[in-house]
Formats: sequence, structure tokens, C-alpha cells
Amino acid sequence: MRIAQVAPLYESVPPKLYGGTERVVSYLTDELIRQGHEVTLFASGDSLTEARLVPVCKQSLRLASGCIDPLPHHVLLIERVLDEKENFDLIHFHIDYLHFPRTQSENVATLTTLHGRLDIPDLAPLYQRFRDVPVVSISDSQRAPLPWLNWQRTVYHGLPAKSLKFQPAAGKYLAFLGRVSPEKGVDHAIAIARRTGVELKIAAKIDRVDQAYFDAVIKPLLDGPGVEFVGEISHSEKSEFLGGALALLTPVQWPEPFGLVMIEAMACGTPVIGFPRGSVPELVESGVSGFIARNVKEAAEMVRAVPALSRRRCRDYFERCFSAARMCDDYVQVYKRLLELKEGPALSTSDQVVSETQLVPRYPTRL
Repeated sequence: MRIAQVAPLYESVPPKLYGGTERVVSYLTDELIRQGHEVTLFASGDSLTEARLVPVCKQSLRLASGCIDPLPHHVLLIERVLDEKENFDLIHFHIDYLHFPRTQSENVATLTTLHGRLDIPDLAPLYQRFRDVPVVSISDSQRAPLPWLNWQRTVYHGLPAKSLKFQPAAGKYLAFLGRVSPEKGVDHAIAIARRTGVELKIAAKIDRVDQAYFDAVIKPLLDGPGVEFVGEISHSEKSEFLGGALALLTPVQWPEPFGLVMIEAMACGTPVIGFPRGSVPELVESGVSGFIARNVKEAAEMVRAVPALSRRRCRDYFERCFSAARMCDDYVQVYKRLLELKEGPALSTSDQVVSETQLVPRYPTRL
């Protein structure tokens, strides 16, 4: 198949530092090429890919000092993609809803993976207007606010098996990896660590919008022993940081759509202790790849239970459920089905849901 992958421009593909969506696009693009497909990647010019790269802007926008408004760059991105629409069998968008007004009337097969939260009230009228656009969720929980969309499938993210190194020996510290924001629960991670007496290392970026929160809430909590703020780290540092930990803490305070860091930790053999919000209960197999805790007290108790878990079983669970090859296979099934629908008689949304149930088994398959 001739496939276009359309990435956000905020980070390069793959990102130099933090960036979940762009990293997933990179893994998917490389795996599609490995499986023999012809792929064009629309992304920032500092991206590195085996695909044909169409650079829409010179540098990823978050790291570009001269970028004040990212929206014009994404408008141009959509136009660049549609300029080449005849070159593709299918265009796979990863920029949420920005392209909907332009692509709805185009005679081209499209698929959109929704990477963000969908429980924001402002979104409902927009998605209602474009409810026939084929979309994919990255967790079942992500769908809950908008169950009536034209969902094709839930496709969990995946990583290349060799992207992170399995470390069989458990470390002696707790890890937090992500970004500093109220919804990520850094303050709860600190509370868990302090309750257990186990050192916590925080590798996180601070966006401009979250700087005041960090200064007012998190920075005062860093005083005293037992908590080390490492700052933002690159992907090349994750094997050591995550693999060297006893457990990863994800005490999220919001409906996390996926949480790539959880499967990154599992790839290293490091169990995850998370709160039961969003995708966490879908990704963490309690007693195998970590534990689900309802609050700080329970999470502290789970930390003490982590040594009983097998890091090998945790890694095996990752390989079975969250590989890039599995992710790619799932998407290819959706691509083929959409192309068949485009070539054949149109089906109603309800008919599509029935077909999905018939064609697609539920997963991941638990160990």
C-alpha cells in the first residue's frame, strides 16, 4: 500500500526529548516500511525516518525559538498532504481534528488516530459535526465521552522490541517519567515515595504553561532527602532510567488516553504502579506488569509488594501485547478494511461497528 503518515509538528519524528505521539508515528512508519509498504511521512524537517520525508517546517515547533503560533504551520501541513493525495492509497492523520473540514469532501481514504483526551465539553459539537470520519482510539477508555463516533478499532501503541533494554535485576529507586502538570500526579508520586522511604527520581519536562504550577506546588516538595528532580531526558537515556528502577509510578489524575511511559517501563521489565484512571487498568495487568492502587496509601503498600513480581514476566507481557509489529498489523487491518469500503458500497456507521466486531478480536491477550 501507498500510505501517508501525517505527524504533528510540535516535535520531530522521533522526538529529540519528550513526545509521545511523534514517537508512535516513528515506530509505526518504520514498521510499515519493514513490512514492505511505501510510506511518505509529513513532519518537521529535523525528523529522521526511512520513509520519504516531506518537511513542512524546518524544525520541530516546540524547540524552534521563532515559533509563536503553531496553528498556521499545521494548516499548511494539511494543504501539503492534500496536494499529493493522488499519490496515496490512504492518508493516516495524527493531528486530531484539524484536517476534518478539508478532508471530509475529498475523494481519498483517510484514517485518524485520536491521541488526546475526549472528555472536554468543547469537543462534542465538533465531533458531532464530523461524526462519520473514520477514527481509531488508543484505549477503550478514551472512547467513553464520545461512543457514537465512527470508531474503527482500538489500537494500543507499540514499541520495537529492541528499542529499550530488558534489565532483569530490580533497582532500588522509584521512577516518574513524563511531564510536570497537575493531571500527571507528580505530587502524588512524591507522597508515595515519602510514605515508603524509597528514593524517587523524577525525569520530567516542564512546559511553559506548567511553570507556575511547578514553582508553586512541586518545587517546595523537592526539599529534603529522598527526591531527585532529574529533568527532561532523551529516549537513549530511558533504558537506564526505567530499567534501573524498582517500579514506575503513574498516579494520574486525569483520563489518561494511553501513557506510553507505562509500556516503556514494561519493556525494561520494570513494573508499573498506577491509579485506576483512563487507560491505566487496560495496560497494567495487576500481579504481572504491576499493580493498580486507588490512593497513595494503597500505592505505598504495592511498592512493598513489587519484589514478588517477575521482571521477566513483565517483559514477556510487553512483548506479547505492546510490540510495534502488533501495532502495525492492527493498523494494516484497518487500512485494508477502509480501502475495501471505499471501493465497495457504502455502509452505515452501525454496519461498520458490526463488521468491526466480526473481524477484530479483543486484546491485549493477557498472560
